Order: sequence, then C-alpha cells, then structure tokens
Amino acid sequence: MAGTAWLYGLAALVGFGSIVTFRESVAGHFFAETHCYQGVRTNGAAGTSDVNCFSVSSTGKFSKVFSASSGSRLAETAHAGYAMPGLWDGHGHLLQYGEFLNSVDLFGSTTMDEIRGRVRKYVDEHPGAGTAQEWIRGIGWDQMALGAMPTADELAADEDLKDLYIMLDRVDVHCVWVSQAVLNLLPEDMPDVPGGEIVRNPGMGVFCDNAAVPVMALWPKPDNKKKAGFVKSAMKQLNQYGLVGMHDAGVSAVNLNLFKELAGGEDWTVRVYAMAEYYDLDAVCPNPVQQYVEPNGFLSILSVKLFADGALGSWGSAMIDDYADRPGVSGSLLVNASELTYRAVSWATRGFQVNIHAIGDLANRYAIDAQTSALRLLCPCEPLANCQETYRFRIEHSQIIHEDDQARMHAIGIIPSIQPTHATSDMAYAEKRLGKERTDKEAYRMRSLLDIRPVLGSDFPVEPADPFQGIYAAVTRKSPRTGHGANGSPDGWHTDEALSLDQAIRGFSEGPAYGGFTEGKTGVIQPGAYADWIVLDKPLEGTDIEELRSLKVKETWVAGRKVYSRD
Repeated sequence: MAGTAWLYGLAALVGFGSIVTFRESVAGHFFAETHCYQGVRTNGAAGTSDVNCFSVSSTGKFSKVFSASSGSRLAETAHAGYAMPGLWDGHGHLLQYGEFLNSVDLFGSTTMDEIRGRVRKYVDEHPGAGTAQEWIRGIGWDQMALGAMPTADELAADEDLKDLYIMLDRVDVHCVWVSQAVLNLLPEDMPDVPGGEIVRNPGMGVFCDNAAVPVMALWPKPDNKKKAGFVKSAMKQLNQYGLVGMHDAGVSAVNLNLFKELAGGEDWTVRVYAMAEYYDLDAVCPNPVQQYVEPNGFLSILSVKLFADGALGSWGSAMIDDYADRPGVSGSLLVNASELTYRAVSWATRGFQVNIHAIGDLANRYAIDAQTSALRLLCPCEPLANCQETYRFRIEHSQIIHEDDQARMHAIGIIPSIQPTHATSDMAYAEKRLGKERTDKEAYRMRSLLDIRPVLGSDFPVEPADPFQGIYAAVTRKSPRTGHGANGSPDGWHTDEALSLDQAIRGFSEGPAYGGFTEGKTGVIQPGAYADWIVLDKPLEGTDIEELRSLKVKETWVAGRKVYSRD
C-alpha cells in the first residue's frame, strides 16, 4: 500500500510539473514581445536568410522566429539595424578583466619612462594606492618591447614610486614584475622554483609561472565588495563589445561562491560558463567544487581548468626541443606528466569537463595523453571519439602542436580553444622562438582544426575583449591594432590557416555553445534559445573587413533585456 501511495504521489508530482511547464509556455506565448529589424542573421540552417522578426517570451527566450512580409505593419515599423546572435568569448578572465579596467594599463608601452609615467599617473588619480594594504596593480608590459626583462630598481628610479608596493603583470599574465617594497617581503636568497623562473639578470624583480605563486600569496586580495565592482565594470564593457556570454578560464572556489551570489542579479548581464581553477601545487585531491547551473542560464560550473605550462613570450611554454633563440632552454612544465594525468582523471571521474592550458608542443602532447587516459577510464568499452563527444574535453590555447599530436586530436575530437589575436600578437617573435619549420608545421592552427569544432575567444585582459577584433584576426591573420601582418607586411601571417567570415562568426557563437554544452540555447536565434542578440548598423557580410577593427555595436540584449545602447 505504501509503495502504491508513493507511486500515486510521484504521478501527481509529474502531473503538477507538466501543468507548471504548460502554464509557463502559455504565459510566454501571450506575453511575447516582437522585435523586427532590417535583417536578422540566425546562425540557423539554410532557408532562414529572409528572417527579419522574432518574438521573445516573458521567460527571456525566443518563442518565434519568422519573416514579416514587406508590406506588413511589422516590416514597415522595423527597427533600424541588423540583428544577429549575441557573441561569446570562449576564453577570458572576468574578475581579472574588471581589475584591469581599474588598474594601470601598460599595453603598448615601449620604454621604461613610459611605464613609470603611466604608474605615476595612476598614483596621482588614486590617492592612497601603493600601500602595504593596497598594492598598485597593472598589466601589459613586454620585455620584447623594452629590450630586456625589467627590474625593481627601474621602478625605484622614480622618486615618487620607489617606496610603493607595486605588482605589474606581463602581457601574458605569466610573469609579475614587483617593486623593491614587495621584494623586501620575500626571502633574500629565494631558491629556484620548479616549473617557474626567478629572473635574476639583469636584476631582481620578475617572477614567472610557478615562481610567481609565493609572490601572489603576499598580495592583499580585494574583498567581495571590490570584486563585485570588478564584475560589474567588466560586464558593462563586455556588453558594449557585443558579448552576451563568456567562458571564464579559471575561477577559484572562493570566487565561484561569489559568482553564485551575484548571478541573476540586475548587474549580472553576461552569461558565464566558469571553469574551476586548479592551480594549487601542493593539493592532493581536487578542490571542493560542486557542479552548478543557475536556473536561467546565467552561470554554469561544469568544467575545470588545469595547467600544463607557461607562455611563449617569456620562454615558459614547454617545448619538445629547445627554443631557437635560447639554446638549452625548452620551457617549463608546471606539473609533470603523471601529475597532470592524475588531475585530469580526478576531475573527469567526478563528471567535470577537463580543459587544460597548453601552449608548447610538449605541454599539448602531455595534455592529450592526460585527457586520453581520462576518457579510457570513463568509457572503457567505447571508442575514444564517442566518449569525447559526451565529455568534450578541451585544450586551452592549443598554440603549438606537433603534427603527430594534431592527428591524435583529430582522431579523438579533442576541442581546441583558440584565441586568434594570440597569433597576430605573437607573429612578431614566434618564428624567432620556434624556428621556421616548427612555425610552419605546428603553430597557430585554425582552419586545419575546423573539423573538431574550435572554440574562439580572446583571453582578455591579455588581448582586447572586442570579439570583432578577434574575427578580423581570424579572417585576415593580421593585427587588428595595426591592420598589418608580421613586421608591417600588408599580407596576413600564414593565411593558409585563416578562416572565412562565416566560420569566424560561428567560432565566437556556435563554437562556445558546443564547447560549453549550450548548443541550441546560445549562439543562435531560434525558438527555445536564450533571447540574447546584438544589433549592428549593417550586416557583417556587407561590411568591409577592415571596418571590423573599429566596429561599434548599436545595441546588446540579454534574456530579452537591453543591456547596452550606443545612442
């Protein structure tokens, strides 16, 4: 009898759930708001090119997508502009971007005087900055532009800066440059750190990869109120660029909890697919992170970000062979191969998508090894490609991959997460680092990886967050900043790997959707998808490619709500 009662109770619950779903559907139908434009790109199948209207339900989803005839009232009262699915950045850093917007911008600096001037200007505008409790932060310096690694003494050369606590990130955020006040907090004879580099020549001040960890531990972290401000300013700027969503490539457990509190609030205007960050060198087991999906799709925690190596610019990416411009040096593995495999398996067996930061060809090889081991354990009797279709493991950056390992990625379907502007920023020195043969055969693939559904992004704040600059770089293989290829050439760099405009657009929309398990919900305008779209003055297909470098979005909408308007 008790079992029967349970069965009737379950039936009643299912019936009630169906009624609720039905009521939501009816409410969405009757309270739908229709938007018509001069044209609408849906990212849908062929036959949808004449769409010019869609309806949005009260639940913030598209309920209808259709074409209004030219003589209809809807067509005659259509809004000026052309709508398309809101864009996503497949690899960025939300909090760090907000912090960057509120710190010293060093991008493009070429001399020490210029850097000191920018820091001094920040100090003038922020009284009280530079104390032991409030360090001055900044990002964007590059020793390749400066001619040598910077030192603490060079900051101290300015009388106004010499006693301040300063920590400035390299352009790739894999090295920090600190002032003497920060150095004084560290052991005088600090030993070398495995998987990192303490730069001692021409002087102390720069710490890279694992060597930066003890320095970062001393930095007074911002409290939640300040972090919430960073999130708000970051999202506001991202909306202005036409971004409605992003994959946050590495969020600590503490910050994930903050995101849960903020998601869905009035100021949370960007959908976030967050990767739990696992960067604790001494941890034995995975961090205590639980999977989470916010009911309205504003925050998902389903994946982890692991680290294999450093970055190319600071000779930190782990290479099979030595760097061409630094014999005897082949980069740094942040963890050894067996530890990387252990971490991948640990997270995968708890149901997390495993995404591994890998730039050098050795790091990419070990990342593929680790992900392959995890897939074999998850699906012992299935082909690896079938298992990968379910779990969708990714390699973040996928910059330099040996030909043998490219073949393995294709065979398994491991997803490459690519930042097109990394290619156009690194083209100035990539061949110097790698040599011609490695550059030609291994580096900065895009077109040749299309069959394994690449996710495109920017890695902001390392690169500009503007997705149209990323689309420009993907299509032309030229710098969106200068409009030129390597060494000022009018031609793009390795254009055999360039994408078409349509492929690039889909890389910033459908790519992140597949790589984040939201296909059919994001990156498209179709019934049932989240009502996220942007409005442009003219369709991208009719825009001169050079105009993408400075294109300005007219409007951005998220969940049917206008979150940005240029006018």
